Amino acid sequence: MLKISNTVTIFESEIEFSAIRAMGAGGQNVNKVSSAIHLRFDINQSSLPDFYKQRLLSFSDSRINKDGVIIIKAQSFRTQEQNKQDALERLLQLIKAATVVRKVRKATKPTKSSQRKRVDAKKKKGSVKNLRGKVSF
Repeated sequence: MLKISNTVTIFESEIEFSAIRAMGAGGQNVNKVSSAIHLRFDINQSSLPDFYKQRLLSFSDSRINKDGVIIIKAQSFRTQEQNKQDALERLLQLIKAATVVRKVRKATKPTKSSQRKRVDAKKKKGSVKNLRGKVSF
């Protein structure tokens, strides 16, 4: 079981793992051993609460396809077990990131003092530049 919060868990039966060959350098062994892991998790068919499902489906991430399936490819490590743990960790992070509720930003105005300071600084800079001009006698 993958524990997301105190009340929400995902059963291992809902997550589909398949071993594939890893890409990249690795010598002769890379062509013989299927050490990379493809993780597939169907959001719609899962036992997640509706709030989690809606947030995940509306979350813009390239790992979530249009059918609502999360696909994670883990191939950072040399063993299947480590890649499987890495894929599960990344799934957990994705679900937690999708369910974080952002704080609403309140628009504020600059203070009178800051506006006055900005205008004074602009005037001072302008006068310095004006003094750089040609000297006429």
